[in-house]
Amino acid sequence: MLRRLIAIVAALVLFTEACGIVFVNWVLGRFAASQHMSLAGIDPKAISNGAWVAGGLLGLFLVVCGVLLLIIGVRDRAPGRVARIALIACAVVHAVLAAFLKGLVGWSAFASLMVVFGLLVFVLLAYVQERPAPEPEPESKPGPGDAPGGTPAAA
Repeated sequence: MLRRLIAIVAALVLFTEACGIVFVNWVLGRFAASQHMSLAGIDPKAISNGAWVAGGLLGLFLVVCGVLLLIIGVRDRAPGRVARIALIACAVVHAVLAAFLKGLVGWSAFASLMVVFGLLVFVLLAYVQERPAPEPEPESKPGPGDAPGGTPAAA
């Protein structure tokens, strides 16, 4: 029951985070467009459009991961191969962003991203795919011409 709850909570956290990321990148794009910011001669419109596209793509990725977590929590089944890879990628992104934001923003940003990272890792470890046990090989019975040790008798 606990793993279902944590998967659903992680999904809700990712949905909230996706909204926050999209909003922050929208604001950054607006500031870059209104102040005509340029970086190494790049067109200011390209910078603002890049901020909007990056925010939209990262938000979409987080929403997809949130939907995967919601499905995992509702069905209480282990994720498939593609879903597991997407959740691992999401966890790696959170760990890298946490390390990056620790230097820029501080410990609070690091701690919040590490909480999300911990939720993702918990879900990945709680829903380990169970592999069927291999069937034991049948023991070979000695034939009429075999010696007692199972080796063929010398002629």
